[in-house]
Amino acid sequence: MVTPEVEISKNRDNLKMKPLVTIAILNWNSLDFLKKFLPVLIDRTPIDLAHIVIIDNGSTDGTAGWVTADYPDIHLMVLDRNYGYAGGYAIALEKISTRYVVLLNSDIEVPEKWLDGMIQFMEDHPAASALAPKILSYQSPRQFEYAGAAGGWIDRFGFPFCRGRIFNSIEDDNGQYPTPEKIFWASGACMLVRTEAYRNAGGLDPEFFAHMEEIDLCWRLQANGGEIWYFPDTCVYHVGGGTLPNESPYKLFLNFRNNLILLHKNLHGSLRRRILFSRQVFDGIAAIQYLIKGKPRYFNAVLRAHSEFNKMRKDRYRNYKGTGIREPYTFSGYYHGSIVVAFFLKRIRLFRNLRIQR
Repeated sequence: MVTPEVEISKNRDNLKMKPLVTIAILNWNSLDFLKKFLPVLIDRTPIDLAHIVIIDNGSTDGTAGWVTADYPDIHLMVLDRNYGYAGGYAIALEKISTRYVVLLNSDIEVPEKWLDGMIQFMEDHPAASALAPKILSYQSPRQFEYAGAAGGWIDRFGFPFCRGRIFNSIEDDNGQYPTPEKIFWASGACMLVRTEAYRNAGGLDPEFFAHMEEIDLCWRLQANGGEIWYFPDTCVYHVGGGTLPNESPYKLFLNFRNNLILLHKNLHGSLRRRILFSRQVFDGIAAIQYLIKGKPRYFNAVLRAHSEFNKMRKDRYRNYKGTGIREPYTFSGYYHGSIVVAFFLKRIRLFRNLRIQR
């Protein structure tokens, strides 16, 4: 069972102001990032518009003590252990009562007036359930960042990618994505979500632990009739890889396993069977490639992902019928082809070179 969070904020009067937005920062042993980016966030966020909540996910690096001592006016939730990105946020967001919530990674730098335009966009577009800013690399500010770039898409076999990033091919930002666009998913690194829509969709699923939980959420938001948007007027800078490095076999395991969970949860009937069979083929090829390249830990990560997914499907999702409301090809940000074929066989590296059906 989840242990209730401990609230350590010394000044809770700010919470009674009930601003429009809660900025929720989930932290797990990332005190160095908080020390670097939290002061910037505070300086660039109007207190009459938003308040900041830090959710400490069982850290052991002294985060709770530092926030309490240095920022007593910030609301702090302390969880008894690491529930992962999905679980930590799922617990914390049950307590949120503002109209909007921003899910914000601790390793992100925000610009001046970063929130104003995003909120105005949501107010002007009542059908919008979630909004993603442009996400650039903190280390290389002219380059898109892997986790989100200019908005998330998904292909017919459930492989996610981004405008500005296809697999490990990352574009420079030359203004090629200048206007707001409907997308399939907003990155959990920085996502503005309408709280009511979040709750109506069932919120983040703790089973994912970390990775692809935001895609699952955005899929359900759209199944409920909502829209997911990319908003280029706000640009944030993301360090990335702060919790799990990109080369981590565990991260690879989570991505493969969670992608299968994503498809099993949100597809249904014969379409689900066909797509999951296709994914077995794709993932089997990927596993063999890792073995050929002398990466047995990656090979084992893919096998473990499928093994654990099959167990979860048997034990937890035996009677799960999927959302069954709308199929993904009716959503924005859906690529009717295979991004794997486009990238590895056709050598397509830029989003603009994909054949997109409108």
